[in-house]
Formats: sequence, structure tokens, C-alpha cells
Amino acid sequence: MSTRPSASGYLLLIVAVVATAIVYLGLVPRQVLAGEPARAVRYLVVGWIPYVLVFYLIGRLRTSPGPLPSMRTADVGVALVLLSLLASLGLDAWGFTPEVVPAAHAVQAIAIFVGLALLGWGLGRRSNALSDGA
Repeated sequence: MSTRPSASGYLLLIVAVVATAIVYLGLVPRQVLAGEPARAVRYLVVGWIPYVLVFYLIGRLRTSPGPLPSMRTADVGVALVLLSLLASLGLDAWGFTPEVVPAAHAVQAIAIFVGLALLGWGLGRRSNALSDGA
């Protein structure tokens, strides 16, 4: 089996990057400026799918893992996302909403995206190793 990345993989990566850019540079700001934060949050969460797909494809196309890498990177990513969501919800429950104290939620927002990137990259790396072994 060839270890050279396929053109279709790079095409999918380009499509995922474009989809992520459309969501985060087009749809989310448009809804925020229109005064519809609930719809902006929906687009933000839907945008997680192409964002994770971008890092999955980077992990799949650009890494050369050993025989079978551990899933520790993906596990850390999931834990970071879940803990950040819980921290943000806890702040919200105590009255520190993003509208009142946006800086308090900035760290959690960054951690969520870092966690999603780790999840995608870890899954892509593992997938690459499994397909090379097949």
C-alpha cells in the first residue's frame, strides 16, 4: 500500500478549511451583528465539525506515526473540551455570563478549540496508522 497522501485527502482538507472559514468568518459574525446570539451559538457549535475534520485530516495526511499510536492525544482533547464546557457553564450558573464578564469565558473558549484540535489530530494520526497497517 502506498504511504503517499492522496489528492482526495487534500481536496477534503481544502473543503473543510473553507467550510470552517465560512462558519467562523461569515455566519457567526453575521448573526452576532444581527443581534441573534442564540443562532450564533448554534453556528459556532456546528462549526466544530469542520474544525475537527481539518485537524483530523492534518493528522492523517501529515504524520508518520509508529505501529499503533496511543489515543492519549484524543483523550486529552475530549477531557479539555468537557472540562472547559463545564467551567463555562459553572461560571454562567454563578452569574458570570459571557455578556457580563466576557474575559472569564475567553480561557474556556480557547481551551475548547485546542481540545477539539487535539481530538481531531489524535484521531487522524491513529487512523493513518491503522490504514497503513491494513
